[in-house]
Amino acid sequence: MFEFLKSPVLAFQEFIRLSGRAIAGIPRKPYYMDDLFIQMDLIGVGSLPVVILTGFFSGAVMALQMSRALQTYGATSQVGTIVSITLVREMGPVLTALMVAGRNSSGMASEIGSMKVTEQIDAMRALGTDPVMKLVKPRLIATAFVLPLLTILADFVGLIGGWVVACYMLHLTTGQQFWESAWRALQYDDIAQGLVKPFVFAIVLSLVGCHYGMQTTGGTQGVGRATTQAMVVASVSVVVLTFVIGRIFTSL
Repeated sequence: MFEFLKSPVLAFQEFIRLSGRAIAGIPRKPYYMDDLFIQMDLIGVGSLPVVILTGFFSGAVMALQMSRALQTYGATSQVGTIVSITLVREMGPVLTALMVAGRNSSGMASEIGSMKVTEQIDAMRALGTDPVMKLVKPRLIATAFVLPLLTILADFVGLIGGWVVACYMLHLTTGQQFWESAWRALQYDDIAQGLVKPFVFAIVLSLVGCHYGMQTTGGTQGVGRATTQAMVVASVSVVVLTFVIGRIFTSL
């Protein structure tokens, strides 16, 4: 009766198993520092252009779209507050994570999946190397380290985008008033929420990409399928997790 549930339950079980092994292996040797720095460069530095562009135009669009409503109520001086809170709480972490999911989660699935179908992972095991420690752990640590930093950068660039639109294109407020209201609007709760979200997203994004890579079967078609699944699941996970984490912070 419940045959259709077997496949997703088994996949979730394998994901939890892989996640447990990777997280438990973080403090244990070997550390593979070269692989860790390579992944930091690929994920962090490689994602800078798309994160900067996304952050800038996110802030610009928010200021642009809110201008009419704020002018209606005579509250144009609050544009900095709205852009700041929206970016730091929600848009910055979510959009940055979605960009990294599209670029890196799919890349991890593709890279590891190619190694799986060409039997390189089996060769690692034959030589006594744990694929989880060699392939998954460096990607997990690197993503958890660089994604919060990318989010901070996206937030700052987004504020610059909002400032350009609000002050120089639409003349809604002065530059000093914009930055003062943006700074004063942020509470410790907002900053904590804006840093916890990308850290949790990073763990899920990296593990999802590695999981689908490790489960790849069926040659080159399987690699393409795993890449697509990793991107879709990672992106949906970001949207779901942002609601869950936001609900927790609201309760607190």
